[in-house]
Amino acid sequence: MVFRKPPDGGWGWVIVVVSFFTQFLCYGSPLAVGVLYLEWLDAFGEGKGKTAWVGSLANGIGLLASPVCSICVSSFGARPVAIFSGFMVAGGLMMSSFAPNIYFLYVSYGIVVGLGCGLLYTATVTITCQYFDKRRGLALGLISTGSSVGLFIYAALQRELIELYGLDGCLLIVGALSLNILACGSLMRPLESPSSPPPEKIFVDKVPDQYFVYHEKEKTIEENISILEKGYIDEKCVNNVPDCKQDSILNKNVLSSINVNEKDTYKKKVVEQTNFCKQLAKRKWQLYLTYWKDTMVLFKNKVFSALFVAILLFDIGGFPPSLLMEDVARSANISEDDYYMPLISIIGIMTTVGKLILGILADFKWVNTLYLYVTTLLMTGVALFAIPFAKSYLTLAMLSGILGFLTGNWSIFPYVTTKTVGIEKLTHAYGILMFFAGLGNSLGPPIVGWFYDWTQEYDTAFYFSGFCVLLGGFLLLLAALPCWNACTNQSSKLPPNTYSYKVASNA
Repeated sequence: MVFRKPPDGGWGWVIVVVSFFTQFLCYGSPLAVGVLYLEWLDAFGEGKGKTAWVGSLANGIGLLASPVCSICVSSFGARPVAIFSGFMVAGGLMMSSFAPNIYFLYVSYGIVVGLGCGLLYTATVTITCQYFDKRRGLALGLISTGSSVGLFIYAALQRELIELYGLDGCLLIVGALSLNILACGSLMRPLESPSSPPPEKIFVDKVPDQYFVYHEKEKTIEENISILEKGYIDEKCVNNVPDCKQDSILNKNVLSSINVNEKDTYKKKVVEQTNFCKQLAKRKWQLYLTYWKDTMVLFKNKVFSALFVAILLFDIGGFPPSLLMEDVARSANISEDDYYMPLISIIGIMTTVGKLILGILADFKWVNTLYLYVTTLLMTGVALFAIPFAKSYLTLAMLSGILGFLTGNWSIFPYVTTKTVGIEKLTHAYGILMFFAGLGNSLGPPIVGWFYDWTQEYDTAFYFSGFCVLLGGFLLLLAALPCWNACTNQSSKLPPNTYSYKVASNA
């Protein structure tokens, strides 16, 4: 498939709009699952740790399956994947309304909806990158806010729908809204060159069947020769040749004379195909070995290793508030009359603000993006430690806003990864880091829920969460300090605004 040069505009802005609404529609409910979490606790009567698996799977499974999602988009294109994934998200939400137990929700909401969201995220990012080059950062920043705006709106929307139609009706309506993803996906027109001719299949279609002697390996030499003989005779008879019978006798004599040559040719063909399969298997094995070798080289970079630990611990400790903050307020006996806005909505809108402001700060040359990212981790840890001391709606709302703003550090995470490993290894490294981020998303809320089941209070759970995030931040800071670089006998003279891991990225 031949692609034109990215136009950086035109239909690309339509792609930005539909990608924004795609992420808005698919991520709105999973990110605002904290509202549904309260209802599932009351409906099924399971422990908080077990119930939290539903939301954590929905948000983590897409990151865990990011390699599969990338392969699907590369193989089939963004438009077919978006349309198919729209059916997955809508179907999973509607199926969840009929869930008889929590285990059914693990599949319908956790896996089906989560995988659909992962596919849609990959499709929207891929099609946007195809349409933009110079303005790619702006375009990706605009579509990434769709999920945060979805969190802000869906938190209040799902709460209102539950009051009006109940939990089942809410999921049915939200699932029906997700069907609009199909319309968005249909507008994701691939950036193909209009002058490029379609693939030529006419030559294969025009080849008569009698020439495919070696197409089926199961056939013997005699069967293949009989097929060739029959095809030759049928072609003569169809063309109304008067001496069809005479040609048939002559053709038998000719085929019998080349029988030995056909056997030799067939054996040669089998040997060639066998050698080809061996070479293909050897090549694939070499690719796998190269992949794992490159992975091991990445982990020799001390900052990348610290970054992998930091993102894992950050998602284990930093993701649970977006899922459990509403239950924290209920556990603190805060009256519903004091609610001016759902706490999850505050997290969503402040995440949007954080993405924009932190992204702008990262573009300044005098800002060290690694230290900026470390600062957000340390501040997140402190905010998590403060949650057990919040006993009113106002303090919880302030902490929700702070945590939401700091969660916007996702917008500078690609900058940090690029600085760590270099642009040539960004795809490989980012895929590994996203896998561990998904693992943290999947484990964080259940761990916090299990702490509550054991202690019957959230204080210990959020102390644990804050400790995880602070530990990850301190490890990353320690790995990036210039003094550590001097202790390891590496070069002490580095270019300005580059970090001590620049040398390791060239390994």
